[in-house]
Amino acid sequence: MTRHVAIRLLLGVGTVLLLAVPGVRAQDWPMFGGNVQSTSANLRPTRITAANVNRLRRRRVELSGVVDASAIYLRRAVIDGARRKAIFVTTSYGRTIALDPDTGDVLWQYTPASYDALVGTHQFTNSTPVADPDGRFIYAASPDGYVQKLAVSSGRLVWRTRITELPRREKLDSPLKFFQGHVIAVTAGYIGDRPPYQGHVAILDGRSGKLLHVWNSLCSNRAGLMRPDSCRQSRSAIWGRAGAVIDPRDGHIFIATGNGRWNGSTDWGDALVELNSTATKILGNYTPVNTEELDYDDLDLGSTSPVLLGGGLIAQGGKDGKIRLLSERAIAGDSPHKGHELQIVATPGGADLFSQPAVWRYGHATWIFVSDNAGTAAWRMRNGLLHREWANDTGGTSPFEADDLLFVYAPSGGLNVYAATSGKRVARLPCGPGHWNSPIVVDRMIILPQGNANSRATTGVLDIWSLTSR
Repeated sequence: MTRHVAIRLLLGVGTVLLLAVPGVRAQDWPMFGGNVQSTSANLRPTRITAANVNRLRRRRVELSGVVDASAIYLRRAVIDGARRKAIFVTTSYGRTIALDPDTGDVLWQYTPASYDALVGTHQFTNSTPVADPDGRFIYAASPDGYVQKLAVSSGRLVWRTRITELPRREKLDSPLKFFQGHVIAVTAGYIGDRPPYQGHVAILDGRSGKLLHVWNSLCSNRAGLMRPDSCRQSRSAIWGRAGAVIDPRDGHIFIATGNGRWNGSTDWGDALVELNSTATKILGNYTPVNTEELDYDDLDLGSTSPVLLGGGLIAQGGKDGKIRLLSERAIAGDSPHKGHELQIVATPGGADLFSQPAVWRYGHATWIFVSDNAGTAAWRMRNGLLHREWANDTGGTSPFEADDLLFVYAPSGGLNVYAATSGKRVARLPCGPGHWNSPIVVDRMIILPQGNANSRATTGVLDIWSLTSR
């Protein structure tokens, strides 16, 4: 049954607001990052602690595909007429699978008609599905360029909607989001930046599947789906691990783009852009002063998604090994904004940032955890600036905070667990290698897919660690 869950929000230092959020159910993890901001911090008790994490039981589940992404979880899904726990994942060639976390059994599997034609090719997805707040449906992407609505009870297809005119070039790379009845999806490009393609934001009606609006990051004066070769400019992919991030207060959509032309009016390559909730208007924008250099040297600003820190502050990483702290007020408006960062710090290892930072509200402070290929670090917000609290030289994918612990998956293999405030490593759980996969920690479990979609493999692994034998 749907419950009203009290969520603590810190709005500036010392100001706490309790909100009863309808449609949010205790212990569910309905989308990448857990919420539309993609904070990847689970504020509910998971019962996994520094004292017991090394005693978790691991179940290795064989999958009919690689999940180079993250899982979602519903604790009281109704499947085949019974309430049960369920994990949902989408594989690289578009299969969406529901699994029982206690047994590893497949509860149902949806396979798009395009699967046989695409399997083994370069055309795949790294997307994470999203659950409808009522828990009756999930929405998933497939590499044929479609978003589909599936019944949680059986995997039955409800609708499919195409969000690209050229799926061989425009990739559905990032997680889907759901907010106030709308599905929000973004498009990117494939390895090698093979034109023509443009990054764009697609807004779909969750009930009917109707494509309501498309905002194009190149030729942004043109609304709706367009043939990529009909715009003189190409690239500007939206491919960060969190995709679009959304401010839950007003529905504003924040995206960051990759390499492409920037002119501050119709072309928004290597930029952070704030859109209204319907993606019909630019409300703010930012690009570094060296945007042309970033484009020329393949240093995508949008290799990671924007991070909403609260208090009108945004962090934006990039492939140039930098994290920029920005003021939402300073970048407001549709006139072009170059530079004027509040602060610039190096990524943990000074390396390209491909992961999505985690944001944790702890006491009266806001923490941000970041992993690149060469290290992991924690910063705490003080006096409107980032202050580094700890760092190490162990890299990872998108971090996850739960019960004062930080979980970071190393793509070479192994899940590292740290004390969130000190950085002391308390466990290293063995597991295989991967790519962009990242864990979720919920309801006495750690759930982590493994594997690399670039291998074009048709089988994969899901690891489930739990407190009890399952």
